[in-house]
Amino acid sequence: MSLADYADRNQLHRVGARPSLPRYLAEAWSRRDFAIAMAKYKIEASNQRNRLGMLWIFIKPTLNAIMYGVIFGVLQGASRPENFPMHVVIGVFLFEFFSTSMNSGAKSITGNGALVQSLAFPRITLPLSTVIQQLMTLVPMLGVMVVYILILGAPIRPEWLLVIPLVAIFTVFNLGVALIGARLTVHIRDLTQLLPLVTRILFYTSGVLFSIDRILAPYPWAVALFDFHPLHEVLSIARGLLMPGVEFDPVYWLYFSVWAVVVFVAGILFFWSAEERYGRVD
Repeated sequence: MSLADYADRNQLHRVGARPSLPRYLAEAWSRRDFAIAMAKYKIEASNQRNRLGMLWIFIKPTLNAIMYGVIFGVLQGASRPENFPMHVVIGVFLFEFFSTSMNSGAKSITGNGALVQSLAFPRITLPLSTVIQQLMTLVPMLGVMVVYILILGAPIRPEWLLVIPLVAIFTVFNLGVALIGARLTVHIRDLTQLLPLVTRILFYTSGVLFSIDRILAPYPWAVALFDFHPLHEVLSIARGLLMPGVEFDPVYWLYFSVWAVVVFVAGILFFWSAEERYGRVD
């Protein structure tokens, strides 16, 4: 009798074997409390290491908005979008959610090697925990962002409530990106060195600091391409909801929702297919 036959007869399963996708997701759901607790712990731990603690959640994007706003406000001159300070604040604060989710998620497996090697659990909970952590961080950031745009003259409107479903869709999109990045960095460790470059490229090409329609007005084909840029779509929707006099194409809701679902599903499948490899992180 072969070992495989013996294991099958006695209903023995290989340790670390990848379960079916439905079972894998069910196991991950059953450990959602672990993912949430880990996210809270990381927030508390990071705040304890800094003298200003939780204040850095607000200080960092605020300083970035001021710095980029001054520099790019001067460089753009008459090409600046209307209500430029609001434009920059919304762009910087929301892009921070994406960039931290992507970067932290990409390092969630390689950065927790001891945990991955010592315990048996669905590894998907690690990138999930990082995105939950960034979502928890985003909530107070949104409060500060709203205060800033009120100070800058934006009136409160019922449309502001639509930011809630927008953030929900954005979170799904970011989780998909985090899952893809988490697996890629397991296979290609040097990718972590390229993440800051990727982040900068996306930052400068998603309309965080400028108006796509104004800057690329001489190139209508380029403006049309940006209709399918997911980060440009989410920023355009947010600005249309929060800023007075700013309009966006309602079809962006559909486009970005499709992006979120496709990236999320692709991320789950891509990450799950390599589940057995994560336990061998060096």
